[in-house]
Amino acid sequence: MSDEEPSFVIRDRRGRSDSTREESPVSPTPRPSADTSGDAPHAGPPVTFSSFVFSLGTSSLMLMGETLDPQQPAMEVNLPQAKEMIDILSMLEEKTKNNLSTEEASVLRDMLYTLRMKFVSLSPGKGKAASF
Repeated sequence: MSDEEPSFVIRDRRGRSDSTREESPVSPTPRPSADTSGDAPHAGPPVTFSSFVFSLGTSSLMLMGETLDPQQPAMEVNLPQAKEMIDILSMLEEKTKNNLSTEEASVLRDMLYTLRMKFVSLSPGKGKAASF
């Protein structure tokens, strides 16, 4: 860098008299900005266990043909993928047993009940029990 001439100079004028000011040559290297508020999409509320369960449940409902926004077209029904989401939530219920707050356990239990009933109502063999 000593062989190269700096493209601009930074003069720090904070709390010093004119005789003691320092000049620091700086070359133009791009740096990521610490403030990305203009570039980043809206962050939204923090992710909690309940919001995570709600997100998976909502995705499963959409895969079963539910429309959450009347302005958007309904997704194509994909029962195998919806069942996979239900199975993931079932696994979470099993793995987190006795480690959830009362509210979190209730959200998970209620979401699973809703999803399972919807899945059974859409399954082609309604007489057969689904293996959850």
